[in-house]
Amino acid sequence: MTTTPGTDRDAVLHAVSSAVLAVTRHLSVREVLQVIVRSAGRLLGARYAALGVPDEDGSFAEFVAEGVSDRQWAALGRLPRQHGMLAAMLRYTEPVRLADIRQDPRFDGWPSVHPVLKDFIGVPIRDADEVLGIIFLSNKRAPGGFTREDEDLLTLFAAHAAIAITNARLYERSRELTVVEERTRMARDLHDAVTQKLFSLRLTARAAAALVAADPARAAAELDRVQRLAGEALAELRAVIVELRPADLDRHGLAETLRKHVGLLDRLHPAAITFTAGRIGDPPPEAEVTVLRVAQEAVHNALRHAGAGAVQVRLAAAGSSLTLEVRDDGVGFEPDAPDLRGLGLASMRDRAEAAGGVLSVHSAPGAGTTVRLEVPA
Repeated sequence: MTTTPGTDRDAVLHAVSSAVLAVTRHLSVREVLQVIVRSAGRLLGARYAALGVPDEDGSFAEFVAEGVSDRQWAALGRLPRQHGMLAAMLRYTEPVRLADIRQDPRFDGWPSVHPVLKDFIGVPIRDADEVLGIIFLSNKRAPGGFTREDEDLLTLFAAHAAIAITNARLYERSRELTVVEERTRMARDLHDAVTQKLFSLRLTARAAAALVAADPARAAAELDRVQRLAGEALAELRAVIVELRPADLDRHGLAETLRKHVGLLDRLHPAAITFTAGRIGDPPPEAEVTVLRVAQEAVHNALRHAGAGAVQVRLAAAGSSLTLEVRDDGVGFEPDAPDLRGLGLASMRDRAEAAGGVLSVHSAPGAGTTVRLEVPA
């Protein structure tokens, strides 16, 4: 395989493949797909790049793209329709290279918001006989379209990508098994520790009740013991609950879990609910759980109590802090009002404090509400 003048293609491929393989230790499968499609686009100098993962029904289970604006992506929908060249690639999984996709007999148009594509190349990502995904590239920045050399290079890159996807899937499955084992252990700890405390608490309360009339002093001592046992049981229960972690966090990570949650709510409610996130690295598990639960509570409040027409959820990392912001355009409220128990503000503040963070709420009647959480990242 020859190289483009001034560019060592083998060195570029090696560097990109190494990067793809490295991230599988830290990122979810979807994030690995995004790294692969971004790397493929850069490697061949394509303006548009996409990667589709087939499902068992002849469609796409996942589809990620580069070069498409957020507005175009929202208008197109999360998954493309299975027609035209995409459908052909799902059925015939051999490399396809076209000078102009619009001239191919399998082309049948696209939505008005779709980018205009011309030169095109599609290569399957294989693991033996299984097709893990298909890389689609279009509109090469350099004149002349995609070459045979580009096809060979992308095919070799796809072989490396197959290893990355397989490793990422295995890693996610191992994490899921670890979560199951950990939940089993915590259930056992809960039974052994808290149940015994509650049993002792019940016996002591009965003894205190029997002594109230005959020996008030001993009854008072027993009640003191009841209070102490109740405090110990509560502390142990809290310790176990803090360890409980939603399985989606281990499967997808914080950003993708929040994205899926917001996407579901956006489909279920008339309000427009959006989510944006920057790179957040690898936050501590306690911080992830805190951010997820506070976000869920804040969005719930906006939908149930605020009458919001739009809710914006933002997640970002800066320095040593992870910041969550949930902003709505609802009716707002007076933060110093005496009775706000239904909004769960105390619970959110307790969660923030337990994670070493700070929660602030800014609102006023008729001016919407912003909930901001900062936790150590």
